[in-house]
Amino acid sequence: MRSERAYVAGLYKRLDAERARVKGEFEAALAGKAVSPMERDVEVRARAREMKRLDVADNGLCFGRLDAITGEHSYVGRIGLFDETNEYEPVLLDWRAPAARPFYVATGANPENMRRRRQFHTRGRQVLDFTDEVLGRPGDHERGDAALLAAVNAPRGEGMRDIVATIQAEQDEIIRLDHPGVLVIEGGPGTGKTVVALHRVAYLMYTQRERMERHGVLVVGPNPAFLNHIGQVLPSLGESDVVFMTPGDLVPGLRVTAEDPPEAARLKGSLKMLDVLKAAVADRQQLPDEPLPIQLKDVTVRIDAATAEWARDEARASGLPHNEARATFVEIVTYVLTERAIGRIGKGWLTRSDKEGWEDMRKGLLKELADDDSFTAALDQLWPVLTPETLLAPLYSSAERLRAAGADQSLFRENGDAWTVSDVPLLDELVDLIGPDKAADDAAAQATKKEQQAEAEYAANVLDSLINRQEHMDDEDHLFATDLLRAEDLADRFVEEDTRDLVERASADRDWTYRHVVVDEAQELSEMDWRVLMRRCPGKSFTVVGDLAQRRAPAGATSWGTMLEPYVPGRWVYRSLTVNYRTPAEIMAVAASVLAEFAPGVQPPESVRSNGVQPWSRQVTEAGLAAAIDEFVRDEAGREGTSVVIGPPGVPGTIPASDTKGLEYDAVLVVNPDEILADGPRGAAELYVALTRATQRLGVLHQGPLPRVMAGLTELDTAIA
Repeated sequence: MRSERAYVAGLYKRLDAERARVKGEFEAALAGKAVSPMERDVEVRARAREMKRLDVADNGLCFGRLDAITGEHSYVGRIGLFDETNEYEPVLLDWRAPAARPFYVATGANPENMRRRRQFHTRGRQVLDFTDEVLGRPGDHERGDAALLAAVNAPRGEGMRDIVATIQAEQDEIIRLDHPGVLVIEGGPGTGKTVVALHRVAYLMYTQRERMERHGVLVVGPNPAFLNHIGQVLPSLGESDVVFMTPGDLVPGLRVTAEDPPEAARLKGSLKMLDVLKAAVADRQQLPDEPLPIQLKDVTVRIDAATAEWARDEARASGLPHNEARATFVEIVTYVLTERAIGRIGKGWLTRSDKEGWEDMRKGLLKELADDDSFTAALDQLWPVLTPETLLAPLYSSAERLRAAGADQSLFRENGDAWTVSDVPLLDELVDLIGPDKAADDAAAQATKKEQQAEAEYAANVLDSLINRQEHMDDEDHLFATDLLRAEDLADRFVEEDTRDLVERASADRDWTYRHVVVDEAQELSEMDWRVLMRRCPGKSFTVVGDLAQRRAPAGATSWGTMLEPYVPGRWVYRSLTVNYRTPAEIMAVAASVLAEFAPGVQPPESVRSNGVQPWSRQVTEAGLAAAIDEFVRDEAGREGTSVVIGPPGVPGTIPASDTKGLEYDAVLVVNPDEILADGPRGAAELYVALTRATQRLGVLHQGPLPRVMAGLTELDTAIA
């Protein structure tokens, strides 16, 4: 024990030395004078990332040791450290390094050329004790893991924890899988599919650093609570170039959480909406019912239906998006009107041979048309400049427009711009169908440039003020050099086009493309959602996480192949996780009876443990329900860990099961399960989700008889009236 403590203490000493070195390089980069501001910014960011990587290693820096049959041994930890005198000699293996893999996959039957695995139990920087597992003994086929059982039995905190010290063999195989396309990880509740996907991202960012770091990774989760829950896993592994979004965030500037009624959500999620959107755009390309008069100085010309139809046909035939095709429409209409005007004005004195007179008159007419408000208004009426919002909102709020686009009338709503999550992929699709509004984009660019200039002037004034202050200071006054450096850095960074970090830039840019995308609760995504995500990752490198049995979205996946084959035919692979690390066997037995009712062909995951705590139920009256919920909340407040009350819509003090997807709690109280079951066609899946959130304790309150599918609960005799 003494030698292990001394070795780990030496690792922390090496870590502190690395931190000091990188901090010095960071400060030198910050003060650099011989490089351009952009080069300095890149160097500063690189050193800052390195400091973050070293900072996350303090807790559990080294968690194990491998002893090879050759007599050599290696230490395994959160990051890699190298000998101070030999940068090629590791003193600590990064858990992602190939040499560290036996720590996770070696068993008695397959020792991977190892004779012993040692796991440290630490607190802070101190090694408390360790557990040894001898490998290679006949008859030993499974990995014994006291650390795993300690982790799964520990009280839950406010967020998901990494599992870097307790990765199991089936999880490690998925984390390190070398597949360039789409990997689908399916597993029932508690199988760790989310945390495995996040560790896979950390592994890819370690093995493909150069490829990944310039474009980053996108992680898509079902709701903000879920993203908050998982948000610290990757930073705890030293990876920060990751953008977290929900499906309602995928269009910059929108943060949508509202949901449509089931039928509207089903319709909007179908690929048939592509035809509706194209028809809705075409419907805004109008022909005049009556000729539109344009009064010029010497003549009145008219845009008639024949002219508009010719211009419309040519514009559509260009194949350009709506806003860009407007130029063709305007060009043809302008040509017709100028020809007609010249013919009338020059009749009797201007001939075709008089090219100079002809061109002079044309130039004058073109200027008149460009300055004429009625001409601009006519063009806007016949071929308006659109945005996704100004196309979709009027479509929803007009039964006539819906009919013209061939859309179902169930999509009608009074407030057309009351956006829902199902609208987000449609708005994103319209960006490509409609094209940019050049005038608006130019105005925005000018405004941004003006704002940057103002900020640069402010930063320069700050710098001048500090320099002047330094020049007039008394000896006893103090002005730190870092004050000047920060002010100068503030001024310099505004001369560059964009010095925001990757997460900021990617989140604000609809056209940003990622090197890898993780999609959690992927069974909830519609066909239209998948089009958005595939656009975000041209390389089609995905880790897809889900459980078809837990699907609640009407437009969600019924099979992985249906969703993925159109985009990556033959380039997606499927892996399943079968061990439940979260839910005790006692609770899983209750959930399994619900699963058998609505998905009889699905095998529930096998729980890794039994905790001896029997899930219970209690019947209450309507008047006693609130008191029973309060009693549960009070009892759990006195325990370590987390708890939640899940119920059907409208029950005070509860949250819906859909808001807890992917989350876990030490204790769960499910209220009125019969109402959850009855809430729509996917009510049984909702109840299954609710029952499988608990890691220790499960209770059920019911007013009527318990649903027959809920077997395995111990009914308490005490009732609350």
